[in-house]
Amino acid sequence: MKVETVDYRAPDAAETLARSLRDTGFAVLANHPITADRIDAIYKAWGGFFAGEDKFDFAVKPPAHDGYFAFRSENAKDSKVKDLKEFFHVYPGCRLPADIEETTRQIYADLDSLGRELLGWIQQQAPAEVTGKLSMPLDQMMEGSNQSLLRILHYPPVEQSEPGAIRAAAHEDINLITLLLSGSKPGLQAMDKAGNWHDVACDPGMITINNGDMLAMATGDYYPSTTHRVTNPDAGQNVSRYSMPMFLHPRPEVLLKPGTTADDYLQERLREIGLKSQKAS
Repeated sequence: MKVETVDYRAPDAAETLARSLRDTGFAVLANHPITADRIDAIYKAWGGFFAGEDKFDFAVKPPAHDGYFAFRSENAKDSKVKDLKEFFHVYPGCRLPADIEETTRQIYADLDSLGRELLGWIQQQAPAEVTGKLSMPLDQMMEGSNQSLLRILHYPPVEQSEPGAIRAAAHEDINLITLLLSGSKPGLQAMDKAGNWHDVACDPGMITINNGDMLAMATGDYYPSTTHRVTNPDAGQNVSRYSMPMFLHPRPEVLLKPGTTADDYLQERLREIGLKSQKAS
């Protein structure tokens, strides 16, 4: 499984990105506009937030989905074991800690803009038989959307826990594409077509890109949604890990396939992973 590294500024960047996403579901973006220093700074800022007690003042208040989610709030689809993580959901206009609000909103805006650009590349590189079946071009699905989610994740050092519990169990992402700022520690793995796991290397400052279910659904699996996970650390590396994925979501009414809108699919998946009541509409 060869996940390609894409130089954002190279003439063949769009072609290389689309090829890697088509073949593996993943790509790694280098030489992009978000500097490594900014990535380091925002990880340090949110590390301080998770280490304190003020995080509980931002606890999520259902039916809203923004704010702080306590340790072991979520399970992967079809998994009965909760993941070993805590996290914070950032949406446009949501309440944020004052000392890191400006930098967080700027990262959100920059990742949103970059993601929309990459969706344009993905659209351009797909064959006519794929794009002809889309309800609209991929980047246009994002126009006016306020549904994209920036998730700030903290995986604490792993203590003795129930069998089968890992930092993030095997899953696929819900959305169109995910932009993942390089994690503070290794652990991300992707599954190949034969069911084997492979480390997804991402050097400091790079951004991992992966397809989500909505992209796979809209393109008839031309761009497949690849199963991935975050493994527990080795004994000598049992420290906190931080990760920051940006999940690009289209407008709720966008038709992904006949009879299924983006919101239909999102609500279904939120129920499956335990972030929405089974009785909720």
